[in-house]
Amino acid sequence: MSDQAETYGFQTEAKQLLKLMIQSLYSNREIFLRELISNASDAIDRLRFRAISEPELSAEDSEYAITIGFDADAKTLTIEDNGIGMTREEVIDNLGTIAKSGTAEFLDQLTGDQQQDATLIGQFGVGFYSTFIVADEVEVLTCGAGTDQGTRWVSAGEDEFTVEDADAARGTKVTLHLKGDALEFADGFRLRAVVRKYSDHIGVPVRMPKEAGAKEDGEAAPESPEFETINAATALWTRSRSTVEDDEYKAFYKHISHDFEDPLSWSHNKVEGKLEYTSLVYLPKHAPFDLWNRESPRGLKLYVQRVFIMDEADQFLPMYLRFVKGIVDCNDLPLNISREILQEDERVTSIRNALTKRILSTLETMANKEPDQYQAFWDEFGEVLKEGMGEDFSNRAALSKLLRFASTREDGSVKNVALDQYLERMVDDQDQIYYLVAESFENAKASPHLEVFRDKGIEVVLLFDRIDEWLMANLAEYEGKRFQDVMRADLKLPGASEEDDAGDQQDEDDPLTKRIRDALGDRVEGVRRSKRLTDSPACLVMSEFAMGAQMKKIMEATGQKVPDSKPYFEYNAEHPLLVRLDGESDEDRFADLVLVLFDQASLAEGGTLVDSTSYVNRMNRLLLELLND
Repeated sequence: MSDQAETYGFQTEAKQLLKLMIQSLYSNREIFLRELISNASDAIDRLRFRAISEPELSAEDSEYAITIGFDADAKTLTIEDNGIGMTREEVIDNLGTIAKSGTAEFLDQLTGDQQQDATLIGQFGVGFYSTFIVADEVEVLTCGAGTDQGTRWVSAGEDEFTVEDADAARGTKVTLHLKGDALEFADGFRLRAVVRKYSDHIGVPVRMPKEAGAKEDGEAAPESPEFETINAATALWTRSRSTVEDDEYKAFYKHISHDFEDPLSWSHNKVEGKLEYTSLVYLPKHAPFDLWNRESPRGLKLYVQRVFIMDEADQFLPMYLRFVKGIVDCNDLPLNISREILQEDERVTSIRNALTKRILSTLETMANKEPDQYQAFWDEFGEVLKEGMGEDFSNRAALSKLLRFASTREDGSVKNVALDQYLERMVDDQDQIYYLVAESFENAKASPHLEVFRDKGIEVVLLFDRIDEWLMANLAEYEGKRFQDVMRADLKLPGASEEDDAGDQQDEDDPLTKRIRDALGDRVEGVRRSKRLTDSPACLVMSEFAMGAQMKKIMEATGQKVPDSKPYFEYNAEHPLLVRLDGESDEDRFADLVLVLFDQASLAEGGTLVDSTSYVNRMNRLLLELLND
């Protein structure tokens, strides 16, 4: 170690990750080579892009390649690229810390379960650290393009690493000092097999020294080794779909996503004509840990004429499809295109519209032909897909066909009911789609508002995702059938006459209604007999334009002012409690009983008590009276 070497401690999160990485990925150790080749390929792509405007950066060495070498006697493995390289500062930032938003949330989700943690680690994109699964020590020698000072980084993957100046050519060379139980990776046959399994699709040559048996008979061994390309070295998306095997598509997905699992599905398409581009997009099996962070980097890899331009080009897909991975390679965009130009270019808008429709079409096909596979997708991404109902008006019809819900017709909270299925099961004279929004499935299925629907065999859609009330504000009808919230005051049941509807209106002349109204005072908008209750004594219903409880909580959480609204109090005149209440002559006792029913109705809907102390005091008074009788 030279006098210029400096020692640094790993960031706390990096130390945690290193320990979990070794545990979670130990059973699939060969993955480290895929990650290092992927990093090398990215480094070359980035240099190609910079060289468009700064050709001097690659003038001395423009034949890009990734070179793999090994020494079985020395127990070392090297992966070298002539890409963009790193400066000393970049080495410290990139290899000593995990400077990503959501790091704490990511680490909280790691459980020690190998399969689950491997998936999360892949989604977080920290593949470099997988080298310590097979290496006792890792050395990185690198030099940034356009600089003349190299840097050496060395670590045993424990608490610290050292950095020092060193002589180095442009690019990066990673040397792994292999553990005793990982010497299989100092074998040419094994390395070739891993490269062809995971990295055959890499669009840059991956080279290795020729095996001894590859020389012509009688040929003397060369002073310096000859290299052979061991991968196809052709960008996979440029090939015809008929020539690409499923395993190749899966390997390419893992390359661009750093996921450890196969994709759920993919779509590979080439468009020719006025606008020419190729797209290859994937649907992951599992949601990323930061799916709900709308500020997280997202988007497709953008290539122009096979030249890498940028990662996470978010202009090509709407926000609600932010989980989609893939690439777009366009022939009609300028090589020096900037993010600002992308925002305004009509060609980008055209590609975005086409890709969105293609993805939604792929999902509809999956839903129709492979319902189990689509159910798995919906369980992971259904909530975020709902965002599209309010963000993408032009595709609202296609999105509505993809929605899945729980309902009173199905057992359990599984969201597997399509709106088309609901329409097929509507009863005679039903011209509305009934739904109920609650805080949880348990609250939804126990709601007293469902009682009359169960009695009449009418299916009700049950909604309990945090986005559902917002969803329904943007979903007025489906196939000509309007949606009806069963918790609203203006409820109309199938086959009900105008006279029946009128009977639900507030009747101030009814003696019991008037007494209850006087007891509740300004707590309610009105009081009336209910036609929706069969078992419960009372419930609260909202007026047509009142804001629901779920939306109120969202607005309050974001600091917005919530408009005041009061519920209607509906009572079941046939219930024994109301029959007994109607005969109560003590007005104070009557008022206590009514207020208890009001608070209980609020609690039944998942609400909170405005004055819990008064509720407890009333209950205590009533219990004491009961015990004294």
